Amino acid sequence: MNAVEFEHVSKSYAVYESPADRLMELATLGAATRHRDFHALTDLTFAVGRGEVFCIIGENGSGKSTALQLIAGIFEPTAGNVRVNGRVSALLELGSGFNPEFTGRENVYMNGAILGLSKKDLDQRYSSIEAFAEIGDFIDEPVRTYSSGMAVRLAFSVAIHVDPEILVVDEALAVGDAWFRQRCMRRINEMRDRGITIIFVSHSVTDIHAIGDRALWLEHGRARAIGDAASVVAEYLAAVAGDDVIAEREAVRSGVKHDSIGLVKSIPNIDHRAGDGGAEILGIALLDEFGDPLRLMLPQSVILVRISVRANRDLPRPDIGVRLRNHLGLDFAATSAAREGHMPGPMQPGDAITADFQFEIPELYPGAFSFSPWIENAGAVCDAIDNAITVQMARGEGPVYGYVQIPCRIEVRSENRLG
Repeated sequence: MNAVEFEHVSKSYAVYESPADRLMELATLGAATRHRDFHALTDLTFAVGRGEVFCIIGENGSGKSTALQLIAGIFEPTAGNVRVNGRVSALLELGSGFNPEFTGRENVYMNGAILGLSKKDLDQRYSSIEAFAEIGDFIDEPVRTYSSGMAVRLAFSVAIHVDPEILVVDEALAVGDAWFRQRCMRRINEMRDRGITIIFVSHSVTDIHAIGDRALWLEHGRARAIGDAASVVAEYLAAVAGDDVIAEREAVRSGVKHDSIGLVKSIPNIDHRAGDGGAEILGIALLDEFGDPLRLMLPQSVILVRISVRANRDLPRPDIGVRLRNHLGLDFAATSAAREGHMPGPMQPGDAITADFQFEIPELYPGAFSFSPWIENAGAVCDAIDNAITVQMARGEGPVYGYVQIPCRIEVRSENRLG
């Protein structure tokens, strides 16, 4: 018997333009239709086996959270059948199921009771719940006083301590700090080893690669792919990257991004920008060894980071550089033209140059990495952009422990001992 089964499931919501339209429809007992239907899920069929880690991926609005809400029993499907066999513990959103006016302690007992545990059961588990959440004296304060991180700490702690047969986790873990998130992932791995079914929604393909057995890719409420987690994630990333590549090539053909001297004029993302304005970054691009827009970083591949800048005043000693950051926002590596022995030379107002940084990529863990370009003059930052462009690292042949797989050559000798 499967833990969860979806059989031709559809879910739609009535969307009203105004409260008056809702009242009019109620007043006429539905005779006057004043709404339109939003189809969150359409004809969705899949099954999750017992003890399986099943991941759901897809862009925002693809129906992931709706599927989890149906599993948790929060909603009923509009059509089709949802069968759930086992006690479900769900962490769907911040403070899910918490009463903001009750204290953390009171919410622990209330949530446990809803899940069918007695007060005696909760008394036995309470110290472990409190210890794992690590919110200190706030456990006796109203939940409305909690930060988002504190709320998710307590919610996750309750979810894993109520002996679930099926654990459902949405993106809520993304708000936790790095250390707590690692503890949560370790606990999820322990639960998987004990044979607990886990249904996991995340935008982090690193997490899905690490714990997923199978994955479902949802697109506009429909199943685009289902199967081995690594294969589905690779297909999903290739499709997303393919959309970006098509847009990039169209822009190049239309002359939007590059002028006649090859300047890059696109900055895909700006999380933060700072500098004294003496020069500006015009654009950044990631290219593969053939000069095409980069879709995925591959282990032991060569990539090109192209950065174009323009001077707004005299720059006697300009330097252009780039930082590589991991998915936690930590600087992973950095270099500059000066460090590599290629000082651009003095620039005058209006001068524009392009610097190409060629990197040999080692085997990194499969995650998202961003590039942050900067230009300075005599040590003073003129312009710096955080996380200007991001690319996914493809999974190598084997697991990467830590952050990088260091190239290693092994020689084994047989030593014969005499006597």
